[in-house]
Amino acid sequence: MEYFDVISKRYSCREYQNKKITKDELNKILEAGNLAPTAVNFQPQRIIVIENEELLKKLSLATKYTFNSKTIICVAHDVNVSWHRYRDKRDFGTFDSAIVTTHMVLEATNLGIGSCIVCSMDENMVKNILNLGENYIVDALIPLGYPKDEGHHNTRKKLEEIVEYR
Repeated sequence: MEYFDVISKRYSCREYQNKKITKDELNKILEAGNLAPTAVNFQPQRIIVIENEELLKKLSLATKYTFNSKTIICVAHDVNVSWHRYRDKRDFGTFDSAIVTTHMVLEATNLGIGSCIVCSMDENMVKNILNLGENYIVDALIPLGYPKDEGHHNTRKKLEEIVEYR
């Protein structure tokens, strides 16, 4: 698919077929995330793939937005590794994770796989389920799977409503 086609077709998929994506497809998605740029190239992201049925059930207690997916990717970042801006010490790890997440969901779309970026969760519960230390911030969960149907795209605002020239 051409790049603009991929970004035009991507939507938040909330209904999946009852089958797992292939290892080859998963690896392509993970590689897309690995290629994402990060602040100062510190690469603080930690990507955890959850396919174990018991862990998936536990995650559904931490968020109601797992959509019965057979594969969920957790994107977190290590605050001890992420770049912090000098003047105000702002942590850019979540920004880095957002870029990584975007790369992965766009590659999923390219492969015909649905995805949804989920940030509504009990972060401490997710950290406990996945055995992540206090130095990690969970930025997103990404349920993945083959869409049940074609889905729908939300209406976008016109450029004039969101862009300013100065």
